[in-house]
Amino acid sequence: MKPDTNPAMEQQNDVWEITPVLWGMFVICAILMGVLFYDGLELMVSWWLTREEYGHGVMIPLITAFLIWQRKDQLEYIEFTGSWVGVVFVLIGVIVFFLSDLASIYTISQYAFLITVYGIALSLMGITSFRVILAPLIILFFMIPLPNFLFNDLSAQLQLISSQLGVAFIRLIDISVYLEGNVIDLGIFKLQVVEACSGLNYLFPLMTLGFIAAYFFTGALWKKVIIFISTIPITVLMNSLRIGVIGVTVEYWGVEMAEGFLHDFQGWAVFMSCTAILIFEMWLLARIGANKLPLIEAFGIEFPEPAPEDANIHYRSVTKMFIVSIMILTVAVPAAFLLEKRSEIIPDRNSFAGFPLNIDKWTGRPEVMESIFLDKLKLTDYAFINYTSDNETLINFYSAYYESQRKDSTTHSPRACLPGGGWRVISSKKVTLDNVTISSIPLNVNRFVIEKDGVRQLVYYWFKQRDRIVTNEQMIKWYFFIDSIQKQRTDGALIRLTTVVPQGKSMDAADKRLTDFVSKISPIISEYVPD
Repeated sequence: MKPDTNPAMEQQNDVWEITPVLWGMFVICAILMGVLFYDGLELMVSWWLTREEYGHGVMIPLITAFLIWQRKDQLEYIEFTGSWVGVVFVLIGVIVFFLSDLASIYTISQYAFLITVYGIALSLMGITSFRVILAPLIILFFMIPLPNFLFNDLSAQLQLISSQLGVAFIRLIDISVYLEGNVIDLGIFKLQVVEACSGLNYLFPLMTLGFIAAYFFTGALWKKVIIFISTIPITVLMNSLRIGVIGVTVEYWGVEMAEGFLHDFQGWAVFMSCTAILIFEMWLLARIGANKLPLIEAFGIEFPEPAPEDANIHYRSVTKMFIVSIMILTVAVPAAFLLEKRSEIIPDRNSFAGFPLNIDKWTGRPEVMESIFLDKLKLTDYAFINYTSDNETLINFYSAYYESQRKDSTTHSPRACLPGGGWRVISSKKVTLDNVTISSIPLNVNRFVIEKDGVRQLVYYWFKQRDRIVTNEQMIKWYFFIDSIQKQRTDGALIRLTTVVPQGKSMDAADKRLTDFVSKISPIISEYVPD
């Protein structure tokens, strides 16, 4: 789909061509940006090649280049005037890059790269020409991986939704099934809906495909919006159906139906089905409304028309805005090399392997976490210890420590993980524990009451991030950024304590039990999670 051509452009016979000098400046600009943003771009490409959710990213720059070339005939009739807005964008992109470089947060660097690309295009072309290629440039957003904290939260939510809808489908087939969070219990077999089954490996590429489909669709704007937005429910429903089908086939033919080639083939079939549904949706939308069109006319790829043989050829000049933008990049590249390369500081600490097992009246027994959870959490060190007292009351102490959270390792919040284990949150609030401090900081904790199968538990958890005690998951990201720059550190940990509240027992007693236990371990926490 192309925008309506300006009649004035059709009537005029002036065509603008790019000179070898301008092509050369393009190359120089590309080299400068490649050198400046190398670390962020290298990580992005490695994720394209190693993470299934982002495998489509390899194609996006090529698709964008094709779509811009497709509008070549429109651009030929527009003189490039440049825009100082583009210079401002380039300057913002470079500033954001230096902030990301100081913090060594490569996701921010990747977005800084996009801002700079848009700025370069604006500074050369001007606003009128930029509008012609705006949609192809927006597609570049889909090639950048989500920040890990957003990815983890989104994955956890989609796992829950897909598990619930998948179980609903299994029950429609009249199969007895029980769901605990992300665990589907078929009696003989239990299926774990892991992160890889959240549907994100379909959602990201299908959203990209939906945006491109909406771009080519010649219908009304509201139809384009529906095509793009619908990719989300289509993905969720089809992924849930896949989970349901796996559950049904496992029930009748064994657990082999959820493994190996069949599992991978089902994933491929689901994505192809999603694509077919998207095409059917476009066919349906093309038949709705006053301007009904066959799908082949509503959705077609056009190629640029050649310039008229008798056209008046003009050669594009290099705008002063474009020159200023290149000058900014020229200064930024050596400045990036001259700045002291800051290595992340990894503080000394005691391993959780030496965490005390005898604390006052409590005796602890360490447990080993399964590899499936360790692979997902990507933590540096952890403690998972069950403490019991003389009266057999149990407290579980869990802490996950990360020596660095810059790349793909970040703390996971119980707020997202507990529902995945089948626990229902009865109440949640923030409380300050009386007379309890860690490194002289009053201890605020998130207090959750959770329930599963009639069993209630009381949960306290908080995040120790360097010398901060944090209860707000979103604030962690801000402190993480600030401390990356100021302290060259991104280490931190989640600390969680859980105790069972027996039937008929007071919640106040459970609160006192956890508070007393925290007061006993608070003086030594900083030995294992440094300030």
